[in-house]
Amino acid sequence: MDYKPGVYKVRDLKLAEEGRKKIEWAESRMPVLMELRKEYSKTKPLKGYRIAGCLHVTKETAVLIETLVAAGAQVSWSGCNPLSTQDDVAAALAKKGISIFAWHGMNVKEFYWCIEQTLKIEPNLTLDDGADLIFTIHNKYPKLAEKVIGGTEETTTGVKRLRAMAADGALKYPVIAVNDAETKWDFDNVYGTGQSSIDGILRATSVLLAGKNFVVAGYGHCGSGVAKRAAGMGANVIVTEVKPTAALKAALEGFRVMPMDEAAKIGDIFITATGVKDVIVKRHFEKMKDGAIVCNTGHYDCEINLNDLAQLAKSKRVIRENNEEYTLKNGKRIYVLAQGRLVNLAAAEGHPSEVMDMSFANQFMSQVRLAELHRKGVKLENAVHEISEEQDQYIASIKLKTLGYKIDKLTKEQLKYISDYSEGT
Repeated sequence: MDYKPGVYKVRDLKLAEEGRKKIEWAESRMPVLMELRKEYSKTKPLKGYRIAGCLHVTKETAVLIETLVAAGAQVSWSGCNPLSTQDDVAAALAKKGISIFAWHGMNVKEFYWCIEQTLKIEPNLTLDDGADLIFTIHNKYPKLAEKVIGGTEETTTGVKRLRAMAADGALKYPVIAVNDAETKWDFDNVYGTGQSSIDGILRATSVLLAGKNFVVAGYGHCGSGVAKRAAGMGANVIVTEVKPTAALKAALEGFRVMPMDEAAKIGDIFITATGVKDVIVKRHFEKMKDGAIVCNTGHYDCEINLNDLAQLAKSKRVIRENNEEYTLKNGKRIYVLAQGRLVNLAAAEGHPSEVMDMSFANQFMSQVRLAELHRKGVKLENAVHEISEEQDQYIASIKLKTLGYKIDKLTKEQLKYISDYSEGT
């Protein structure tokens, strides 16, 4: 492929100065990643490695990209969602010489064109959020897969799909499931998704949450985070689920649990967080109140069936930014936020920098791990791999240190007690 370093396509390079300010703000809130940048900019463990990345182009992602570059990597990047790119941040990266192909509001054809541009670097490492980059390599450029030593995946949806590929023997190179790190899913997914999804809803509607019936579809890590934040703002939270244990957790944490068919009749605000298509479909729209607000915080935009809604509607108009009013043939109005895409990224700025600090530290360390294994001649199985417990605790310890917290340590006697099965109670 014909790769030229520093080639880019962004909305407007004149936005670079504003984007650089945002990146500098994020750097001030991401001490773990900045500590890793300081350390690894000296040793350059990624020197000689080419990384193709497909991940939301936000100020936090920019800090990750520039940390990868500081560690010696050559990077080419695209956004993993048509509506999540922050154009000023993309411009700032382009001005600094990063090969980046991303702009807010691209169509599907442009989205995949951007991914294909990043592959001109002929990567030996990939970094993904949702696995679209990996799927493109496997489906369209399988020979490129032979050159890739490994990749990393950021989100639940992508990890699930990659595990399915591995189970079928279709995965052509190893991938580390960054999403499954405790310092990712128990923080980014819960606190990040919770706060940023509420932020997106409020920016798109300015609606009062207190007293509203707030329906959360899916009570995994992301859904539980949204439910807790909505409850904290005075909403009456209703959870819909298909998994008995998840539904039970929601019930024991004080939330009402019911099927979507019932919740549709009484909900004021609906948010999907399942990673599954057709969570809200025609029969649900037909039951909703006049004025119901519908949005999604799952990775893909298929959770809300907008084709079904369009068939029910007699008209549609943009009522305010990231807020479309569908007027149904029966006169009721339903408001869809961010075109059914990730409301926290399309209508807001994504997760706060402080929580992305740990997630992206995991991304960085996992890329370094893949490079180090490659240098040692170690070939991982073509499967989805977990990060190590040591890495998880290392990142958490740096975060605690930067926050000014100290914790206890086990004594030699306590360590011995833990592992000594001969000692009774």
